[in-house]
Amino acid sequence: MVKRFLITTSLEETWRDDEPVLFLGEWCKRYSRKDLWSKMDAEVLPYHWDDRAKLYADYQYLQELHERLLRDLTPQLNQMHGVDHSLRYWRILIGPWLGLFVQVLFDRWTSIQQAANQYDLSGTVVLTGLKKPLVPTDMNDFIEFVQEGKQWSHHIYATLLQHFTGVNCIEEPWPDMEGMQKDKLPPNWKQKIKNTFLLSYEWIANILTRDTDVFLIATYLPLNNELRLCQRLWQVPHHRRMVPTIQFAVDESQRQWLVEGDNRSAFEFCVRALIPKQLPTCYLEGYSQLVKQTTALPWPKQPKLIWSSNCFIHYDVFKAWAAEKAEYGSKLVVGQHGGHYGTGRWSFTEDHEIAISDCFLSWGWTEPRQPKVKAVGALKAKRPLGVCHSDQEGVLLVTCAIPQNSYWMYSIVVSSQYLDYFDDQCKFVSTLPSSIRSQLTVRLFPTDLGCDQFSRWRNRFPDLQLDEGHSKINNLIRQSRLYISTYNATTFLESFSMDVPTVIYWNPNHWELRDSAIPYFEELKSVCIFHETPESAARHVAAIWDNVDDWWTSPQVREVLQRFSAQYCHNSDGLIDRVEGALNDVMTDVIRSSPKLTAMDRVP
Repeated sequence: MVKRFLITTSLEETWRDDEPVLFLGEWCKRYSRKDLWSKMDAEVLPYHWDDRAKLYADYQYLQELHERLLRDLTPQLNQMHGVDHSLRYWRILIGPWLGLFVQVLFDRWTSIQQAANQYDLSGTVVLTGLKKPLVPTDMNDFIEFVQEGKQWSHHIYATLLQHFTGVNCIEEPWPDMEGMQKDKLPPNWKQKIKNTFLLSYEWIANILTRDTDVFLIATYLPLNNELRLCQRLWQVPHHRRMVPTIQFAVDESQRQWLVEGDNRSAFEFCVRALIPKQLPTCYLEGYSQLVKQTTALPWPKQPKLIWSSNCFIHYDVFKAWAAEKAEYGSKLVVGQHGGHYGTGRWSFTEDHEIAISDCFLSWGWTEPRQPKVKAVGALKAKRPLGVCHSDQEGVLLVTCAIPQNSYWMYSIVVSSQYLDYFDDQCKFVSTLPSSIRSQLTVRLFPTDLGCDQFSRWRNRFPDLQLDEGHSKINNLIRQSRLYISTYNATTFLESFSMDVPTVIYWNPNHWELRDSAIPYFEELKSVCIFHETPESAARHVAAIWDNVDDWWTSPQVREVLQRFSAQYCHNSDGLIDRVEGALNDVMTDVIRSSPKLTAMDRVP
């Protein structure tokens, strides 16, 4: 067997070009650097999660491990911080981080062990001497670490190689990372004026807020609907903004411990050892300050109910505040904030959000085994744009990007499977007649995530019209005869709500559906809305191009669309009635029986 030098990431400071190499995965080979890696004597380690049955089995195992780790961490964190919080409290606060960390660590661990066991490795470079430890401040910081890929992943791979394998690790200094920091643009004058107005309004609204008011933040309701809901609740509407977590330095003396509990494998020993090393500082060194931040918030002290549709994952100040209020009886409501919910075979974020909530508001679907799920309808449903799409000349292909290393576990393409996804898009474009292809706009995902989307598309199709994801999508849809959706997320649910003629395709082996959703997609397939291959979708587009309306408005298509939309993007009148009813059901004090208050009555 040929000895190969192991390369774990796309950090070229760790590469060797004077001997055969093993790339740990396709994520090492940035498309923009093809001129370099294509000349190397290289092999790529087969990706373990290309076996989708293994991926799902691993998800089930990691969910069970997640529960054990939460149970074991709860008393330890309580003791460290001198508190006595419940398992639910810590699930709300650290659950998203713990879930993502365990999932990505397992992926990195498996690849390292596979490489060490299956190849004769001559060595690998381990970068050392970083001035600032690669430990996240909070959940948002950690998500950036994982999405960015190179630096944090190299740090984790290096730790695994040094402590859990016998691979020869050659230590070299970290390169200058100054240029790797992302600078945030200062607000322009319009944003400054808007911010000043909102701050002034929020100061007045806080004065008129009662301590027991329902707390709404990032509900995904359109402004007019949220105003109507506040009117029914007899409370002042707010424009809440998230508070950033205070940064704290890492104190190694506070990280000399292990997560106690039963180790059932070498990986479980590894994860219990690394959790204290990687726990975000806001959960450890900065926890007391995090709690102080929550007590200083001008938010209700005893809210009857807290509802958000996207703050329970990313925002730690909010999560710490909500977890504390839940300890004292506040009800937690989570709203669905996109697609894949209710349709994908598995999803950590869906499982987590249902687990922490007293009520989960779905866009139409229910689950018999999940009584918390209440179907209210699409919270941010879009409406038709008032154009006749059959008169338009364009066709819009909407694509996604995937982090080059694994990310949240849910039934989508993972890591290097993005290459298969991209090849499918190219097959679709190649199968289209040239007359339609000339009218095609490909909308790229606005965040590249290391995919080098623009370069890949430009090199494959030099004359194709590309939108880099920053144009207003409604403007693109107005000019489109057909909308092409290529992944299981929000896009086609919104185009259905807008009554835009839509064609969907994806590889069902990469976008697995749950059993309850399969019949609905089979119906979409029966009327040629949904396709399992890009070639089939392209042939259908060509067949209907000159009479899109005849197809889209046919009784068969309308009947299928109506059934599907009622289940997954319900958009009929009465949304606020259904939302209010669901909130009433979950609250101890029924809102409708509360006394009507004037503005003066609301002053504390």
